[in-house]
Amino acid sequence: MSALRRKFGDDYQVVTTSSSGTGFNQAAPKKKRQRFVEKNGRCNVQHGNLGSETSRYLSDLFTTLVDLKWRWNLFIFILTYTVAWLFMASMWWVIAYMRGDLNRAHDVNYTPCVANVYNFPSAFLFFIETEATIGYGFRYITDKCPEGIILFLFQSILGSIVDAFLIGCMFIKMSQPKKRAETLMFSEHAVISMRDGKLTLMFRVGNLRNSHMVSAQIRCKLLKSRQTPEGEFLPLDQLELDVGFSTGADQLFLVSPLTICHMIDSKSPFYELSQRSMQTEQFEIVVILEGIVETTGMTCQARTSYTEDEVLWGHRFFPVISLEEGFFKVDYSQFHATFEVPTAPYSVKEQEEMLLMSSPLIAPAVSNSKEKTHSVDCLDSLDDISTKIPSKLQKMTGREDLPKKLLRMSSTTSEKAYSMGDLPMKLQRISSVPGNSEEKLGLKTTKMMCDPMSQSVADLPPKLQRLSGGRMDGNLPPKLRKMNSDRFT
Repeated sequence: MSALRRKFGDDYQVVTTSSSGTGFNQAAPKKKRQRFVEKNGRCNVQHGNLGSETSRYLSDLFTTLVDLKWRWNLFIFILTYTVAWLFMASMWWVIAYMRGDLNRAHDVNYTPCVANVYNFPSAFLFFIETEATIGYGFRYITDKCPEGIILFLFQSILGSIVDAFLIGCMFIKMSQPKKRAETLMFSEHAVISMRDGKLTLMFRVGNLRNSHMVSAQIRCKLLKSRQTPEGEFLPLDQLELDVGFSTGADQLFLVSPLTICHMIDSKSPFYELSQRSMQTEQFEIVVILEGIVETTGMTCQARTSYTEDEVLWGHRFFPVISLEEGFFKVDYSQFHATFEVPTAPYSVKEQEEMLLMSSPLIAPAVSNSKEKTHSVDCLDSLDDISTKIPSKLQKMTGREDLPKKLLRMSSTTSEKAYSMGDLPMKLQRISSVPGNSEEKLGLKTTKMMCDPMSQSVADLPPKLQRLSGGRMDGNLPPKLRKMNSDRFT
């Protein structure tokens, strides 16, 4: 325990080992329920009430024989050869009987169809010698029997077909990669804990052989009953669990045991899964590992599944790889071992909601009373100035509400926190000097905006300068030009 704490920290706690020392005791499992896929990968499904569809099995006879159990394969193998041998031996005996070779077999001057065939056992031995190409030389076919030559050709063709079919079937069945899948290991339990700051579902896979699995790829399916919004009940709805398809992490280099991870996020089916809800949920995670056997080049598939009572919340797998002198050593005695780690019992959805509720809201900036007073004073002064501008000049410029817009530009300084881009160049230079606070800057802004416009045309905003400038005066009548000059001087 002390060595483990030095290695993983004081927050981690090892699960108590069993009496045998080969595994770890977990919480008392629930009552065993029906599984869709067994732990050894066998699918717990039986097909019934096929009716006339059973004839499809005979149309694919070779695959049907390969899929049969070994005892039925051996029985069919022996029965087929026995029947074929007895049938062909009977054919040779019938030819000898019809020609009268059985009664004149010891006549030296008589040439039979098959020499030294006296009865059915001798005919059977002749067939076996011919079929197995043993050729003892005592029994042989002669050229005085054309029907025997035709039967010999038929025997050769039929024997080749039977040998190819049965021997090929036995060879394929013996070389099936199902046995190779037995040397691919899956952890007995899956775990849920934090990894890289995210809640993650993890399980472990391993390869017991030194030969590699070429192009190994892993996939996960979540089997869970659900009801659609239309009221349709789906007893075994299959959902895909992302174990690295988008990043390429599902392509495995399976030399040493690997931990397969599924990040639980808003797109995951486990987005609302918590430690409390696992006690009432019913689901099954089916894991499918596929790859090409390096030695035979055949595709191999290994399967297993994890039910809800085989998923441990707040656990992590024990390390199994250690560095020795010149090589890495894998300790498979700790392959299924897990230890507890601190993990919040909340789902990802609950954690996000709690984080959102605990985040402080940013209130908008509110100007003080002094700035509001200056804005109101500025509004009154600008309204007075706007009334002094001739109506003809206001209509010609089309900017009758221009002073009010300038007021809105100045009054929004408190809301925009005095953004430098909204201030005139003169105020930007003032604000760049150290020691000028925002309050002083706001006061200067309102003061400059509220100064009487009759002091100087140069102090007016650029738009009013253009309205009172030379370009407009050149187009005005003399009386209006004089009146305009009296208003701004």
